Amino acid sequence: MTAHALLLVNLGSPASTSVADVRSYLNQFLMDPYVIDLPWPVRRLLVSLILIKRPEQSAHAYASIWWEEGSPLVVLSRRLQQAMTSQWTHGPVELAMRYGEPSIESKLLQLVAQGHKQITLAPLYPQFADSTVTTVIEEARRVVRERKLDVQFSVLQPFYDEPEYLDALVASAKPHLAQPYDHLLLSFHGLPERHLTKLDPTGQHCFKNEDCCKNASPEVLATCYRAQCLRTASEFAKRMGLAKGKWSVSFQSRLGRAKWIEPYTEARLDELAGMGVKKVLVMCPAFVADCIETLEEIGDRGLEQFREAGGEELVLVPCLNDDPQWAKALATLCERAPLAL
Repeated sequence: MTAHALLLVNLGSPASTSVADVRSYLNQFLMDPYVIDLPWPVRRLLVSLILIKRPEQSAHAYASIWWEEGSPLVVLSRRLQQAMTSQWTHGPVELAMRYGEPSIESKLLQLVAQGHKQITLAPLYPQFADSTVTTVIEEARRVVRERKLDVQFSVLQPFYDEPEYLDALVASAKPHLAQPYDHLLLSFHGLPERHLTKLDPTGQHCFKNEDCCKNASPEVLATCYRAQCLRTASEFAKRMGLAKGKWSVSFQSRLGRAKWIEPYTEARLDELAGMGVKKVLVMCPAFVADCIETLEEIGDRGLEQFREAGGEELVLVPCLNDDPQWAKALATLCERAPLAL
């Protein structure tokens, strides 16, 4: 039987905390038309303006959370890759990054050169968005087309409400939620509103209205990132037995002046502190590995902001990372991945 390879794909990271490496990484990331969905000339101008000051700011942020082994996102993704080798028995397990190294192209070429003609592509994003899932798939398609590779793909689908994923999320969070706390904030990565409206098949879905997203039809739910985030949150809360009012949802990591989906995490932290919440737990279920958005944006800046607003303690609940139950769940989900590409 021909070996069936598994290629895990995460977002990526700068090669180091140097300003030059961070600038190179940000340029590749922000010039992706699935990330900033503007015409090339406008996107090039906008990204060039961002790259005047942002690399130095981001380099400082990366340096504050960088590990001795390297970027936390890359290190944790490699640990997951290692954990997956005992779970995926069909063939090798490789790891690629959409931006930075190792690239999707280099890993696909490596696997094909080794004789693997069947590959499961696993974008490590629970919820669907063009800027995460679609760009991974399209990059793989580009490589196959331009390099004329003879390979058959299966693609892991968004798993925001899959029982295996939710059970792993609950198991990993349970020890942290067993400690006394006042409120749990589920902070998901944000997206510009236009990323949602352009994918709405009905043209009528109101992603600004929480009830609308909670009651989204299957047709809308398939591509509505906000609705999928709310589904993940509600299913998690149900499994944990969380009381209404004990938890809420927000969206972080805004960039630029475009209108992004709400409520914003920064505003929600201020609001919670103003309501008398002293200890808040924050989970980031849009990420499966801790990274700059969790460790620095929430763990450092979020904590500082919460204290300045009158709160006392912000505890960042770790992502799934290389948790054994998560590795087992991911293998099960990849087994079900349909043929694509």
